[in-house]
Order: sequence, then C-alpha cells, then structure tokens
Amino acid sequence: MNSYCKILTILLFSSFLIFSGCTEKEIPKKVSLNKKVPEPARKISEVEENTLYFGFDLRLGPKEDVKIYSSLLRYLEDVTGYRFRIRFSERYEDTVDNLGNGITHFAAIGPLSFVIGRERNGIKCMVSGLNGEKKPEYHAVIFTRPGSRIENVGDLKGKTFAFGARYSTQGHLIPRKMLEDAGITLKELKHHVFTGFHSNTVRAVLNGEFDAGGMQDKLAGSLEKEGKIRIIKVSEPFPSSLICYNTGVDDSIVEAVRSALLDLSPAGDHKDMLVDWNKTEMPEGFTPVNESDYEVISILATKYGLSGNEAKD
Repeated sequence: MNSYCKILTILLFSSFLIFSGCTEKEIPKKVSLNKKVPEPARKISEVEENTLYFGFDLRLGPKEDVKIYSSLLRYLEDVTGYRFRIRFSERYEDTVDNLGNGITHFAAIGPLSFVIGRERNGIKCMVSGLNGEKKPEYHAVIFTRPGSRIENVGDLKGKTFAFGARYSTQGHLIPRKMLEDAGITLKELKHHVFTGFHSNTVRAVLNGEFDAGGMQDKLAGSLEKEGKIRIIKVSEPFPSSLICYNTGVDDSIVEAVRSALLDLSPAGDHKDMLVDWNKTEMPEGFTPVNESDYEVISILATKYGLSGNEAKD
C-alpha cells in the first residue's frame, strides 16, 4: 500500500510540473486573421531594385482611391518597365511627409500638400492634372441637402459646416476662402468639423449632422445630377492636383515617369486600362507644371496657418 501511494504521489507531482510548464509557456495567443500588419517604412535607398512606391492624398475613400490609382500604376509599369507599389496613408500630412522623407518615390497630391512639401522637404512636381476642358485647374463647391432653406453662402453664418481633411485644397482651403469672401470666418460658424475626405463630408451633410459642407467639384456635380445634394456655390478656378516626386529619385526614372504621364490619354488610347479615372480631378491626363500658378495656394496656406512646419500642429 505504501509503495502504491508513493508511486501515485510521484505521478501526480509530475503531472503538476508538466501542466505548470504548459500554462506558463504555451498559452495560445489570439491572432486576428483580418488584421493587416503595417509594412515598415523604408527609405528610397533601402527599397528593392526597380520598385517604386507611390502615395496619394485620400479623396473619394480608401477603396475607391486604391482602385483608381492601381490602374494608373499598371499603365506606368507597362510603359516604363518599373514595378510600382502603393503605399497608402489616410492623412494628407502623412502622404506628403512620406514623399519628403523618401518613404515614397512619387505621390498624387493636391496643391496645398505640394506647397507644404516644397517648403518643408523640397519636393518637386512633374505634372499637373487636366480637367474635362483640358485646363490645369479645378474648383471646389459648397453644398447642402435638397430641400434645405439655405440659398447662398451668406446664409451659413451661425450654421454648422463640414470640411474634408484639414490639409485638403478642395475640402478645406478653397471652401474656407469662399466662406470668408461671404463675410463668414470659422468663429462665425456655430460649429465646424474636418471629416477626413469628401465622401465623409457628403454623408455628414446628408445625415443631417451638418447644414452644409465643402468638397471637390467633380463628385459634387455627379451627386447633384442624381438629386442627392444641392450645390450652393462653385468657386473660382484654382490650380489642379499634381504628381510629385522625392528629389532622391534618379533623374532618368523621373523623366521616364514624366514622359509616360504626359503621354497618358485617359479618354482615348488608354481608356480601357484605367478604372474610374473620370471620377478624378484630372480626367484628361496631365500637362507640365507651372509652379508660379501655385503662389495663390501658398498665400492662403500661410494665411490659415497651414504652410511649412505649421502643418504638424
């Protein structure tokens, strides 16, 4: 009996040790299969040979924009022979910082992002977008819901207003100037918000959260035709969005990409290669940049505290 008890005691003690070891070292961790691990940022000197990273300012929404720019990059790959990869950033300021710091080689950015990046990091631009009239310019609009009693911009004093991203030209800079031209400063609005991108602004206004909003003219025109919004005012023309590059990119690569972009014919030979390109602010392709056109943007950026290092605030 004593021998049996000793053996039983030893077995129980051994089981306890094994169990204790498992509980301390082998507890399974919960892993989400849907969670994406962010790709570590690497500078230009560290990327794979013949791979070029492309960023963009968020406009319509993440899924829509990735689809649009992926088709452009396929065109560039076919023409230049280089491999392109998208590096997505949700915030405008991250997109321009990535470009300036050499994490991306190229980026499609708005005029405000361009003047900020030029001031802070010395980025350069190769082409600007052409609108439906083949002009390197675009507009912003102020809009409201159908049935709203708001008839003109002056009626927005004391009302609520939705901007897009803080560093968006069409979603903030131009609509803010339009409000001020009508005698309305931000302090004279009841409340204002930055929604992040144009589609969010539309939803905020249509859901009744805000009385009116500012956004890009292309999407606004389509939505008004569908009866979903009512445009109160269209801005004067401003210089269009651009495709810019980090100064560390080899000159031969810059010229190859520039040439391919200038040869792009979105409504002609390359129509079938592109996806929803007509929804962008550059539906007719690109033209060489005239940087002097962007001085008006620089002046407004300084006025509103958005230029240079102030964009970090």
